[in-house]
Amino acid sequence: MRSAKLLALLIGCAMTAGAAAETVVVNGHLQVASSSIARPGRGTTMREVKAKFGAPQKRYPAVGKPPITRWDYPAFSVFFEYNRVVDSVVHG
Repeated sequence: MRSAKLLALLIGCAMTAGAAAETVVVNGHLQVASSSIARPGRGTTMREVKAKFGAPQKRYPAVGKPPITRWDYPAFSVFFEYNRVVDSVVHG
């Protein structure tokens, strides 16, 4: 039951357009914390990310199939599938 509620919460958060939030674990419980850090949205191309945020501090080579690439910026990391953003994560 608890995992079903957690799944529903995560899906609801993912579907909320325009909301900026991060999931964090506090004392073993998943919570959602607000984040005002600007970062690229899903579907953004590598070219668009570089144009808006500049060159990343570090780039990791693609791994797996489909290929997943990671770019690190000072405040967040961006994960790409092929050349499109699949997620961006604010550093703790």
